[in-house]
Amino acid sequence: MEKISIKINDQDIMAHKGATILETALANKIYIPHLCYHPDLKPAGSCRVCLVELDDGKLVTSCRTPVKEEMVIKTKSAELDKVRRPIIEMIIANHHMDCKNCAKKGRCELQRIMGYMKIDKKRIQQNLRFPKEELPLDDSNPFFIRDHNKCVLCGICVRTCQEIQKVSAIDFAGRGYSTKIATLGDKPIAQSRCESCGECVVRCPVGALVPKNLRRPSHEVKTICPYCGVGCSIVLGIRDNVVVNVRGDADSSVNSGRLCVKGRFGLSFVNSQDRLTSPLIRISSNKNSSLVTRHPSLFREVSWDEALDLVASKLKNYRGDEFALIASTKCTNEESYIAQKFARVVMGTNNIDSSVRLCDAPSITALLKTNGINALTNSISEIENAASILIVGANITQSHPVIGLRVKKAVENGAILIVVSPIEIDLCGFAKVWLRPYPGTDLALFMGMCKAILDGELHDNAFIQEKCENFEDFKNSLDDFPSGKVERITGVSRDKVASAAKIFATNKPSAILWSSGLTQYSHGTDNVLGLINLSMLTGNITKPSYGINPLMDHNNSQGVCDMGCLPDFYPGYQAVDQPEMRKRFKSIWGKDLNPNPGLTLTGILQDTLEGKIKAFYIMGSDPVSNIAGSHKVKEALKKAEFIIFQDIFLNDTAQFADVILPAASFAEKDGTFTNTETRVQIINKAMEPIGNSRPDWEIICNLAERMGSRGFDFNNPEDIMSEIASVTPIYRNISYNSLRKGSLKWSDLAETSLTGQNGKYKFTPLQYRPPAEVPDVDYPLILIAERDIYSDGILSQKVDGLKALRAKRLVYINPKDATDFEIKNGEVVRVISRWGEIEGQAVVTTASPPGLVTMYLLEKEINQLINPSPDPAAKTLETKICAVRIVPQKES
Repeated sequence: MEKISIKINDQDIMAHKGATILETALANKIYIPHLCYHPDLKPAGSCRVCLVELDDGKLVTSCRTPVKEEMVIKTKSAELDKVRRPIIEMIIANHHMDCKNCAKKGRCELQRIMGYMKIDKKRIQQNLRFPKEELPLDDSNPFFIRDHNKCVLCGICVRTCQEIQKVSAIDFAGRGYSTKIATLGDKPIAQSRCESCGECVVRCPVGALVPKNLRRPSHEVKTICPYCGVGCSIVLGIRDNVVVNVRGDADSSVNSGRLCVKGRFGLSFVNSQDRLTSPLIRISSNKNSSLVTRHPSLFREVSWDEALDLVASKLKNYRGDEFALIASTKCTNEESYIAQKFARVVMGTNNIDSSVRLCDAPSITALLKTNGINALTNSISEIENAASILIVGANITQSHPVIGLRVKKAVENGAILIVVSPIEIDLCGFAKVWLRPYPGTDLALFMGMCKAILDGELHDNAFIQEKCENFEDFKNSLDDFPSGKVERITGVSRDKVASAAKIFATNKPSAILWSSGLTQYSHGTDNVLGLINLSMLTGNITKPSYGINPLMDHNNSQGVCDMGCLPDFYPGYQAVDQPEMRKRFKSIWGKDLNPNPGLTLTGILQDTLEGKIKAFYIMGSDPVSNIAGSHKVKEALKKAEFIIFQDIFLNDTAQFADVILPAASFAEKDGTFTNTETRVQIINKAMEPIGNSRPDWEIICNLAERMGSRGFDFNNPEDIMSEIASVTPIYRNISYNSLRKGSLKWSDLAETSLTGQNGKYKFTPLQYRPPAEVPDVDYPLILIAERDIYSDGILSQKVDGLKALRAKRLVYINPKDATDFEIKNGEVVRVISRWGEIEGQAVVTTASPPGLVTMYLLEKEINQLINPSPDPAAKTLETKICAVRIVPQKES
């Protein structure tokens, strides 16, 4: 970057051309008073405090004035003081100056300015003739306090919400002396559209916005957020072995310091009183209790030696395919690797799976089928540079909020956004095209777009000829998707389909993002294959900002699959039924391996019901709550002879356990997570494990050694990663030494081509199948089950503030349907499916189209309504939608 010579306060400085005076001064440790400036925001210049004097006597706002060659600047002068002092004194006159008790003491920008300008606050406030009326404190938000009496009207919070979050929950209100920052309608912040991300709180220069229960940390440790698949880098503040605060890591390429409400305020679960702290052994044979507690009539606390000795002695009776292990999307890569190695080496089975099967597995299956693309093809940061973006089956601002920010930024940069969603979501307000297909008809829409692209000769023929195969078969299959048929199936007009197709094909680079809203259908794999076809047809793949981008649900959904917690793949997606693969792993693990692929999660449960599987090891999972048809899951777990449950909390599955082992949380151990873009990132131990809990890898290694197995004598996760790199080609270049220098994407480092052995992407001809759930006379509405930002399994349920923000269960229904079914806005209603029912408060809104009802639910709540398939192995059910009827609660 070109530099120019300037002078500030007689000091010669080389400044970056294009930088402002204020940026240059601060970079050179020259203080200029300022209140409305923040480096993350566009300069406003509204406070007038950052004025400086040029050599011609002109006063300019330093935050908005760029430096020029040989510019001479003064930051202090009598003329500047004449302007600055009245501004600051007027602010002080109307500011609550209880500085000793202020949470921002020592970090308040107003305090700093007063010290710099030597202003006596007592003199000013004693001489005040008309004190400003005190405004009530807004403590409605569970995580932070708004104190209008300390607000200096700098506007940083307003601009943060507008420029960064693009939510605009707050703005200036009133005039003159009555001006303040307010929500729409001047409601408490908790009743506004505020998302509680806390971005305004961390930027507030004074004590107007401060976290509740603020404690200063004694030390800080960088690690990774344990919630969604974005993998935001965070810095944990620790005091007395307690997480006291969290801030975003500004140097992270993933989140650039941004965090959502869960990442910033949702980590208090680490110190929850509900944490498991000691091993427990069942003393009651009753597994029918719905009460999951440590009650002495059910379990007794034991030592680790007693617990592991019992487990080791029991598991020796269930070697081979009588055993199954359910891995966790929350555990580290190293722990997932150890888990699958234990199942295969110690227990002799490939019966290993995880909850990825329920949401992300269709994406992995489809990507692998397309010749080895087994993950997101671009970096998260590249989204901002896309020219067009297609979002399907993903309410991203709720499920992956920080990626949602990237999408909004892309639109601000000029990208054209296409949203495919039957219901109105936040990003619809940023979209140029919003397609509203009937639920479950997405595949017909994608194939219709492909047909329109081919008919309009908008396909990338050069890319197809060079990089793809099976094109002619695919092309012929599109004859089944004429525009009129697609319109009838999806309910989307042919003109809108053609318009969206043209935008996507002609505005490159184009990116596609999708999540579990697309995959949780009976034909989820075909849905993903349809999107991949669309991406290949237009040549939008494997280039910067081009690509196919599945958004994994959990923090290590990608990693648990990479590590081989799949019934048909060893680590690195190496097939278990390939002799050369087994031979390779045998040479490293020193054990003959089962040649038969194992069972998927639903297959495991079915075999348990049939008495074939008798012992379970369940790590960091809750199949009772997570799998549709929970009564079938309960029956399977009741029938199992021996169950080990290992987690940081008790959950609905724990009631069926014979032994409960307390695991350490992410904050209490070292390891790595792999996020949705295949970025491997280190998590660092920030505190000691709670009680007698232990890291999952340590528990399993100790158990394996007690069972007489070799190859589990690891000293730490770094040793485990070394073995992972030796057996997993896609992780071959991953090591802790390299990760300490910065995170790495294995998809950028892998020596094997993402397009597989022949270097070609494979088109897949597809046939449309209607969804398994359709409305009828008795159940005339379709319910779409969504997940909101405040809910993420048991972790978020252990955070009181997150529970408070989702306190009401709402039922969003169209005004026409509300009239037809005599539903009044605000009344409590019963949502009844063929298999269960749930209550909620009706919200009459056009955000849900006629015939559709939307609810934001926990997984366990969804499973009260979803079809419990009689054959879980077949899984011909829908887990995203179900047919329902709605009646007022008063009706029986």
